[in-house]
Amino acid sequence: MSRPMWFVKMLKIGFPYQTGIARLTRVPLLGRLIERIMFEDDDIMILPREPVLRLDETVEPSEEMLLPASVVEHFVEKASFHWIMNTCICRESMKCEDYPIDLGCMFLGEAARDINPRLGRPVSKEEALEHLERCREAGLYHLVGRNKLDSFWLNVHPGNRLLTICNCCTCCCLWRMLPVVAPSVSTKLTRMPGVTVAVSDTCVGCGTCVEKSGCLVKAVQLSDGVAVISEECRGCGRCAEVCPEGAIDVTVEDSDFVKRSIERIEAVVDVT
Repeated sequence: MSRPMWFVKMLKIGFPYQTGIARLTRVPLLGRLIERIMFEDDDIMILPREPVLRLDETVEPSEEMLLPASVVEHFVEKASFHWIMNTCICRESMKCEDYPIDLGCMFLGEAARDINPRLGRPVSKEEALEHLERCREAGLYHLVGRNKLDSFWLNVHPGNRLLTICNCCTCCCLWRMLPVVAPSVSTKLTRMPGVTVAVSDTCVGCGTCVEKSGCLVKAVQLSDGVAVISEECRGCGRCAEVCPEGAIDVTVEDSDFVKRSIERIEAVVDVT
């Protein structure tokens, strides 16, 4: 039985307080209970936006080499069922003014059939691909993988038959809680395999990357007059997008990075 709309309404009211709620995951016993209910077996990755992506010098490009969006397109092609939300619950709850609220999450797989029909609609494969393209054109980036929190709040099962494709902005994303959530939960969200982010020697220390990237984990900071990327980086590439000097490089170090990403997701979610 899908979640009633009163539950969804309460969720939207509480969403702006996500940071405070996330801190509860650090409380002994309570934190482990929250993780088990909402994050157990999760594996989610951020796909870098393609305009900032480049190949490492050691990687030889080929006509068959795919880009990050190929990951979500693969699962759309493979899925037996496609569902698009009417709105992004995160941006709607935060009253976002910078990105479209109507470009909501996409859910793939048999479990999505049980989502409350008032929250969205089933779509064709072609409509699903068009939706993803609109999201990228709007400046949103994809999070893709198994996210138990979605099966929990939507009340759909089993979790391994529900693939989440979030179309996120940095200002309203649920995962803004990363800096305060328990490390065992934080590590559920990772960068795409084979992707690195690094600052080049052309950095002038203007601080634009710190002020305007909206980094979810605050991985970019100024140190001794230059930008520094920490190990917490999830590889979204936002800092590279906003850098006026082009001094931050998002690099692919493995030509099989798309294949490896698909295989990792298929190990935890079945969309057929």
